[in-house]
Amino acid sequence: MSAPTAAPDPAPLPLLRVSENKRFLVKADGTPFFWLADTAWELFHRLSREDAELYLRKRAQQGFNVVQAVVLAELDGLTVPNTYGHLPLRNNDPLQPIEEYFEHVEWVINKAASVGIYLGVLPAWGDKWNRKQWGAGPEIFTVENARGYGEWLGRRYAGRNVIWILGGDRPIENDTHKEIIRAMARGLRQGDGGKQLMTMHPGGGRGSAEWFHDDDWLDFNMRQNGHVVGFSERYVKTRADYNRTPVKPVIDGESIYEDHPIAFKAATLGHSTAADVRRPFYWNVFAGALGHTYGHHSVWQMATPERKPINTPLMSWREALDQPGSSQMQFGRRLMESRPFLTRIPDDDVIVPAAVPTAVPGAGQYRFVATRDVAGSYAMIYVPVGRPFRVRLTKVSGPRVTAWWFNPRTGNATAAGEYVNEGEREFISPTPGETLDWVLVLDDASMNFSPPGMPVGGPPR
Repeated sequence: MSAPTAAPDPAPLPLLRVSENKRFLVKADGTPFFWLADTAWELFHRLSREDAELYLRKRAQQGFNVVQAVVLAELDGLTVPNTYGHLPLRNNDPLQPIEEYFEHVEWVINKAASVGIYLGVLPAWGDKWNRKQWGAGPEIFTVENARGYGEWLGRRYAGRNVIWILGGDRPIENDTHKEIIRAMARGLRQGDGGKQLMTMHPGGGRGSAEWFHDDDWLDFNMRQNGHVVGFSERYVKTRADYNRTPVKPVIDGESIYEDHPIAFKAATLGHSTAADVRRPFYWNVFAGALGHTYGHHSVWQMATPERKPINTPLMSWREALDQPGSSQMQFGRRLMESRPFLTRIPDDDVIVPAAVPTAVPGAGQYRFVATRDVAGSYAMIYVPVGRPFRVRLTKVSGPRVTAWWFNPRTGNATAAGEYVNEGEREFISPTPGETLDWVLVLDDASMNFSPPGMPVGGPPR
């Protein structure tokens, strides 16, 4: 089956860059860019153009503005052709790319741009340079050919709506692994002229900062906090990377997927739910992350009944597009975009620890976290369970404080009173005793902010 002729280039999306304070991403004109990504590792490899368009339009409608996908895919990406019968390389040689395969990649990139989505592109999955863990290999990269492949790829897609993500879920175990990644990064920089952002996707429970934090090519750090559900196990590490020097933005590029076997132990722990994927959004973002990456266990692999399943997906990828967690991610994005963005800092000191601190701020699945504007125009507290808790109102500026309850499951905000700004105050969410999450938003009343989740000047996008 032959692929149709490439579509005309869409109007380009603005280039992205790191903000002046080195904490976030912004567009070329300096306006904030909240990264809300979906994980679609097999997008280029397994989907036809019709299915790719369906997928991208759906995710755009749900508020996603980044999609993470792999060029040399994990699931037999070197030996099983794409939908149109094309392999990516001749003789598994990174220096012999097959143009027809990369034309299809370009078509998907263009289609994504047409609906406002950037592609977080992994040049290759990690088993192509390190077969550690479950990779199918073979290892095809060396320090020498990694740079040449990177330069060709960077030149091929220069100026596009692309963010480069090196690595691919594998550990860096020796100097050769480090130098392969660095060589590919140098090649990409040479090819794209340094215009596109670059990061590195590590293995589970790890972060790019462990190996490359001081490297100039690494524009922002990426973690893979992975497929666990407790805050103290991994998600606490986002704040640790935020605190590193020199300062670089950080994001969790792979948190627990919706409907994924928890900790890969379906028989004993079952599969995750929408609540399990909401918590990491707020844990990460309130800890200072530049945005968040969602994933669904059926979507990353583009599961269908005809394909060999990986780790017991519960449904096809098409069904999974409508799972509740994916739609709820946009509510978090709207919340963060409804308040001053580039001046936001993590500050759990907004929360007053209870006499038993494992209740508040809590631990495991029930960890409370907080963020605020550096000048105090607002503060937000993520409340994963309905327990009474106290906050320091004086973390908010102004003589009076307006309170709101924001519902992460619906995106709705409800007024919760106006208070004299003095001392501490106790709150409890609208669902006491339940494992239903909320966000308490505290505003300086004099700022006259719109309701949380509501952009200034109009209804939610």
